[in-house]
Amino acid sequence: MALVDAFLTYISRERRLAANTIDAYGADLREFQAFLTVHLGMPPRITHFAGLQARDIRAFLAQRRRDGLTDASVSRLLSAIKSFYRWLDHAHGIENPDIAFLTGPSRGRRLPRPVSERAAGDMIDQIGTLQDEPWIAARDAAALALMYGAGLRISEALSLSGNVSPAPEILRLMGKGGKFRQVPLLPAVRQAMDDYAALCPFRMGAGTPFFFGARGKVLQPAVLRKQVQLLRNRLGLPETATPHALRHSFATHLLAHGADLRAIQTLLGHASLSTTQVYTGVDAHRLRKVHTQAHPRGR
Repeated sequence: MALVDAFLTYISRERRLAANTIDAYGADLREFQAFLTVHLGMPPRITHFAGLQARDIRAFLAQRRRDGLTDASVSRLLSAIKSFYRWLDHAHGIENPDIAFLTGPSRGRRLPRPVSERAAGDMIDQIGTLQDEPWIAARDAAALALMYGAGLRISEALSLSGNVSPAPEILRLMGKGGKFRQVPLLPAVRQAMDDYAALCPFRMGAGTPFFFGARGKVLQPAVLRKQVQLLRNRLGLPETATPHALRHSFATHLLAHGADLRAIQTLLGHASLSTTQVYTGVDAHRLRKVHTQAHPRGR
């Protein structure tokens, strides 16, 4: 267990992976250790990891599949094990080429599921109606405005510090992997942020959060997700209308109105253009229309 704990500390402090990812990797690797304890007849030591073969890992994955895990969960399990082995090599010089060449089940790439432009606007306009307290109503509207108007993840929006008040024209924030990016804020987004800041009863500054919970601590994602769940029930929106769907909608709607894919990549903070290109699949109808209208043989 000490090895797993050391690995989790590493991916938290050095690689700065998301808390959900760290929790998932921790659960997966503890399951792996429990399997090895039975498989080897003793708790695994560091030397055991060097001697494991691909068939040992496949036996573990097969057992978890029999437990009912989906292809996606099995792929995540294998990803956790491979990451753990890369760390063993880096931190302890434990190499195991067998593990590096293991492949998980093939999965089709899931397309993002954005909401329509009208639904996105309705969500921002209506979320405040769920709250009796004006400053909390303004807070929720500002958070959704940042996700749809600036493409922020919910974690990025709620980790903003109080020094973004008054709202700047350019927002500098740290995203996944500790990477910084700059995002221009639309006037409507800045207005929503300033409206909330003016009503917020708590002092804001460099050492405070920008988004406060009702008791004066940082707003938790679960609180906002719950409000969005109530909102989509009221508006008759599908279950896919989540806070993160607003980030998908930001990218999809920019593409639909002619934005450059490279620019969208920069705004979203994607390390690779291939990650951003998934939005071309969402908006394939518009791309076909543009192709037909622009190509000399299309007319």
